[in-house]
Amino acid sequence: MSKSTETIQPALVQADRGQAGIAIHLVNKDGFGDWAKKLTKGQRAALEAQKFTGGGDQVAIVPEGDGWFAVGGVADPANLSSWCLAKLAEALPEGTYRVDGREPGPALFGWQTAQYRFTRYRDDTDAAGPRVLLTKDARAIEPAQAEARATCKVMDLVNTPAEDMGPAALEAEAEALAKAHRATLSVTKGETLEREYPMVHAVGRAAAREHAPRLIHVTWGKESDPVLAIVGKGVCFDSGGLDIKGASGMALMKKDMGGAAHALALAGLIMGAGLKVRLHLLVPAVENAISSNAFRPGDVLNSRKGLTVEIGNTDAEGRLILGDALTRASEENPDLIIDFATLTGAARVALGPDYPALMARRDETAAALIEAGKAHDDEPWRLPLPEAYAEWLKSDIADTNNAHGNAFAGASVAGLFLDKFVGAKDDGTPIDWAHFDTFAWRPAAKPGRPKGGAAYGLRAAWHMLQARYG
Repeated sequence: MSKSTETIQPALVQADRGQAGIAIHLVNKDGFGDWAKKLTKGQRAALEAQKFTGGGDQVAIVPEGDGWFAVGGVADPANLSSWCLAKLAEALPEGTYRVDGREPGPALFGWQTAQYRFTRYRDDTDAAGPRVLLTKDARAIEPAQAEARATCKVMDLVNTPAEDMGPAALEAEAEALAKAHRATLSVTKGETLEREYPMVHAVGRAAAREHAPRLIHVTWGKESDPVLAIVGKGVCFDSGGLDIKGASGMALMKKDMGGAAHALALAGLIMGAGLKVRLHLLVPAVENAISSNAFRPGDVLNSRKGLTVEIGNTDAEGRLILGDALTRASEENPDLIIDFATLTGAARVALGPDYPALMARRDETAAALIEAGKAHDDEPWRLPLPEAYAEWLKSDIADTNNAHGNAFAGASVAGLFLDKFVGAKDDGTPIDWAHFDTFAWRPAAKPGRPKGGAAYGLRAAWHMLQARYG
């Protein structure tokens, strides 16, 4: 019944070969007065009529002869960000544009994401046609397009309702990705899943047959290259299980596979750029449903690692499926593991929607991710993994509990649970591991960042990996 859609077009940024294009002038409040003195009286009147003062994200159209040019307000015309042209891309008419006097650089990214539309279930008949931005830096085009496509892929997957984005649909996304890059896909289901990934099976076993749980595993690259494992939480809908969520908590739970969406998009960037890694992409895909065979509070689950887990709360299910997947990733003697998960509300309380919580074993890895994020307008914020809080996960009858009984440090305690399932390398040293607790949802639109599904930490991870393995 639904239809597929092209949510972003590669032609939104093009090489500048001298073709016709409407000029965009960039000013800020401090420089606006001097800049406006160079204009005609009629042009200044046009700006005044549009109440343009050079403020951030302001847009105006100024007549010039038989045509016109655009003006955009930015914080610093000399130092452009990913988002400084995004409001222009949203507000200007269909056409081809070039920035006057400089290259758009990082703003190529936001120019594209500003024109994202999710039209799978309805026609966006009121949307303007494509606004194309020109650049003379031809080498910047493909990377900017790749990052924008990856970001829009996350938005597409997260925005899609659970009925159309269940475990089987995530498998289909992984299959398409594997085919596109000549990678190998393996999927574990049924009795084999129950035996090899018991926590994934337990969390997903109450779902309807068409939403049956599975472990999706894509491998790519030379076996002689360093192993990079990317793991994404794929809870396609989270009812909370028998510790059922309220209606308000359940309203956005189609986004609980946002970690898987990030992992799939990042894997596509890695393979598309040909990074020198042996990639393992692991997505445990489940629906946390309620039925007569749902796992219960107080149950004790086995895990792939052999640890037993007492269930303190069935709504802390994401860490369970990630535990089995992280164990599997650890078996490859990886150089690095990165996981993405919409794991805790505590991370949102601490950091709000815009900053993904980052936890990492190694300071150097955390610093590299933060530096890459700051440089590309996708900054994570590091939270600790304090060993002092590990005692809160103690169980009287099992090796660990999956949830703690107080309201403190929820994101860090969830990270400590995951840490139990990340092993050591063959030489006995702890595996380098980073964990993103990401919201994957934007509650209100900003220029270049529409309301709905959102990628947080994706570009930080991508640019860090480029620097490490490129």
